[in-house]
Amino acid sequence: MWKILGSDAMYLEFADVWRKRISEIVSNGKRFNDLMKNADVLYIMNGATEEHTFMVQLPESLSPDDVQFLADEILNVARTYEHPFVTLNDEREKCQVIFTTEKEPEILGLDKAEGISAGAVFQPIIEGWGGKGRQEPFM
Repeated sequence: MWKILGSDAMYLEFADVWRKRISEIVSNGKRFNDLMKNADVLYIMNGATEEHTFMVQLPESLSPDDVQFLADEILNVARTYEHPFVTLNDEREKCQVIFTTEKEPEILGLDKAEGISAGAVFQPIIEGWGGKGRQEPFM
């Protein structure tokens, strides 16, 4: 059975269970929850490395001090809480928490950013390979 911070969870619930449990555990819950109220938590499992990732998309309006506070609270839980972030059959799993305020444009799907496609994203790089100022190869 999967557990997130000691609480049973099904795979599709990992992000919600992590968010609920971490908000219950942190030492300064009121400030933590105030800062996290507009954050989105996304769970990602890397099958190749068997590493669990909780990506926390924070609003751009948060100050660096607020982000540092959130990170310090997470580190405190990781160091002191009796249960690991993720376990499978009571065995500790590798896990990471990523905080970010940067939002990347969606290049595929229903919410695709106007004018953005996979080719358009890489076009400036491709053009730079042969652009002005580039030294010609010696022959």
